[in-house]
Amino acid sequence: MTRQAWIMVVCGVLIVMVGGGLRQAFGVFLRPVALDLDIGRQLFGLVIAAQALIYGVSQPAAGLLADRYGSIRIIIAGVVLYAAGLWMASFATDAVDLFISLGVLVGLGLSGPTQVLVLGAVGKVVPNEKRSLVFGTVIASTSLGMFFFVPGVQQLLDTLGWRETFVILALMIAVLPLFTIGLRTGSTVQASGPSQSLREAIGEASSHSGYLFLTAGFFVCGFHVTFIATHLPAFLIDNGVSSTAAAYSLGLIGLCNVAGAYIFGALGDRFSKKNLLCWIYFGRAVLMGMVLIVPINDVTALIFGVFMGLLWLATVPLTSGIVAQVFGTRYFSMLFGVVMMSHQFGSFAGAWLGGYIYDTTGTYDLMWAASVGVGLLATALHWPIREQPLARLSQETA
Repeated sequence: MTRQAWIMVVCGVLIVMVGGGLRQAFGVFLRPVALDLDIGRQLFGLVIAAQALIYGVSQPAAGLLADRYGSIRIIIAGVVLYAAGLWMASFATDAVDLFISLGVLVGLGLSGPTQVLVLGAVGKVVPNEKRSLVFGTVIASTSLGMFFFVPGVQQLLDTLGWRETFVILALMIAVLPLFTIGLRTGSTVQASGPSQSLREAIGEASSHSGYLFLTAGFFVCGFHVTFIATHLPAFLIDNGVSSTAAAYSLGLIGLCNVAGAYIFGALGDRFSKKNLLCWIYFGRAVLMGMVLIVPINDVTALIFGVFMGLLWLATVPLTSGIVAQVFGTRYFSMLFGVVMMSHQFGSFAGAWLGGYIYDTTGTYDLMWAASVGVGLLATALHWPIREQPLARLSQETA
């Protein structure tokens, strides 16, 4: 890889570490915000679900704009909305205020300084044989940010309160445009793949069964991670785990996924990416099934964080790697944006359904069982995926 490519990777890592890592910490706000504003967990979950849905729906459009005009402007626009949403959330007095700020504005803002646009920019300067590893490194930075943010945000909540914490986080997000400078070095690099119109790219992907299976399977990833990120701390505290251990359980997911994303990213350059995805989803299903069997305490909460972390976002470098490998990078941000939109539909379901089931039944048991079921479904969906590059890419490079 060139020096130019490494500069882009480092800057992309910093952007995703803050922008994506902070997003994983919103679950620790559930109990204090729900109690202070006198809203149930279902309503808070609905806010996070709306955030995930808006983030997902905006991804294809953001990706298309980034493919046409470059990632930097879209990332900066997202940062402005992201920071404004967090700042406005500090003034929320009811569920409507929280929905507009933390739900709508932050949801729109997330389309900028998170993984899709950064992977799209980096993917254009990284050779295919190194792409899965580099994508894994970028995704691992999300988890590294999660490890620092979740316990750190919990400490701020305990010390300052949730309103002041939102203000501090808004200021942190506001500095991200400084890191987009490094992405400028790749602005003249051409994307791989032959000349192709947007309509042709969409038609090609929509007729490819592997792309459809990959998109459907990524729904399950979003369902899993957003349910856990939103409800795990409250679930653990409900079962007698200390708030500190609950926060560190979620933080350990982030820390251990640094290793998980990097390892699976490296393995994706050597082995079948779709087979690795099958093992990841199957492993998640087994682990979530254990939650219903093993007693919950501080120790088992931390153990869960370690093993879930190894599988957490390890799906992303493999999923995004298949998209780039099969279709090239000309319209990567848009095509992966569509896949990511499915992920965020799953995120909506995971965040909202978790709160609904808890408010209805007084327990998360049914939600854990549902998570096992969809994990097994995702395993089956990924098995028949064809991940060979399309013939047009071989013809172009011949």
